[in-house]
Amino acid sequence: MSTNGTVLGGELAAPERVLGPRTPALTLTAALLGFALICLDASVVNVALPAIGDSLGSGMSGLQWVVDAYTLAFASLMLSTGAFSDRAGASRAFVLGTIVFTLASVACGLAPNLPTLIGARVVQGVAAAAVLPASLALVRQAYVDPARRARAVSLWAAGGSVAVALGPVLGGALTTAWDWRGIFFVNVPVGVVILVLLVRAPRSERRPAPLDLPGQVTAVLALTGVAFAVIEGGVEGWVALVVAVVAAVVFVRVEARSPHPVVPLDLFRSRTVTAAVAAGAAVSVAFYSLVFVFSLFFQQVQGRSALYAGLLFLPMTGLIAVTNVVAGKLAGRYGPRLPMLVGQALAVVGLLVLLYVDAGTPAGLVAVLLVPMALGCALTVPPLTAAMMDAVPAERAGLAAGVLNAARQVAGGLGIAAFGALVADGFVGGMRVSLAVSAGLLTVTFALSCRLGGRSAS
Repeated sequence: MSTNGTVLGGELAAPERVLGPRTPALTLTAALLGFALICLDASVVNVALPAIGDSLGSGMSGLQWVVDAYTLAFASLMLSTGAFSDRAGASRAFVLGTIVFTLASVACGLAPNLPTLIGARVVQGVAAAAVLPASLALVRQAYVDPARRARAVSLWAAGGSVAVALGPVLGGALTTAWDWRGIFFVNVPVGVVILVLLVRAPRSERRPAPLDLPGQVTAVLALTGVAFAVIEGGVEGWVALVVAVVAAVVFVRVEARSPHPVVPLDLFRSRTVTAAVAAGAAVSVAFYSLVFVFSLFFQQVQGRSALYAGLLFLPMTGLIAVTNVVAGKLAGRYGPRLPMLVGQALAVVGLLVLLYVDAGTPAGLVAVLLVPMALGCALTVPPLTAAMMDAVPAERAGLAAGVLNAARQVAGGLGIAAFGALVADGFVGGMRVSLAVSAGLLTVTFALSCRLGGRSAS
């Protein structure tokens, strides 16, 4: 499932003016590698979690933070980094993000303890949030011809899908053949290659873009508070929840009054936007959270190696990119509602079938049973993205895409926090509750999707 059907980064219309010689192939390669790298780090770590726990003496809550430190930093800052990319210039933002991401990967690989690793993962997430919109902006500025630009953006998006698909397999292979630290050190040569390719890339012109710092800060506080409350619990968890609620209330008030909000609340007056964001969030909870849960299930409950566990995800991840393409074509032919409904229904059925999995279920059968859920999620994302883009004016497309993608990433991170807490008290029982919750959320969004128009309005 592509991590972002459409991605933020300023307006989606005219390309930027640039300075310097044009080297579109090199620019596209650098942008594709950068996007693939940050997508890879969202999925490669899951299979390595048991090894990290054994090495650094971490329990379930620590492993949840290893994932969520990256995901929540990435998701919450994605609301503003499109504007940052415009203000700094896409090429400068991309170089800065790549350098910081590479150095943070080294810090992750060298981390002597869990707090250091989690801190470095936060820095990785911040850098990834800068790389994402800047990488798309670089592709846009490198190709003036609309047809060539469309093909280049498709290749760029495919790179992210392939990275997500290969993440569990690569994570298992590196952890087994080397060590869990290898999943971070492998980023270093890729980062160096990206920087070398960018030597001849054109410099992007800086453009004025408003920043909503109060909105961004309160969003980070609210999301972090909720995640802390779910993962840590206890008295500290209740305090964090109060902070989160206060921050959320302030966030809504700030966004309602800001002339340039990071999340324009009036977007949600459209039921299409509301349904698309809700469906995107539910899909992310089901997909990313259950990859986290089943990574632990294969290794901690069934005693499989990291490599074996990674290979067990290959049937579900290997079909995702193809399904994304098919879903886009179906949305173009029949409108977004039909493939959204089929996808969500398939995902719900797949989740309910997985309720019968227990410790004694053959691992190969579990791998097969994961496929319907994953294909249903992959079938849903492109149509819901198209529906949302169709529901907003062209000048707000980039902003709307940013809201959608941030909501999806946040939902995935909070799902990991919640489901990790559930399985900590009894793995198979908690896993089944997680599956039931995911199925319930998708059932609700299925009902919301039924109210959408039958065909695209554009």
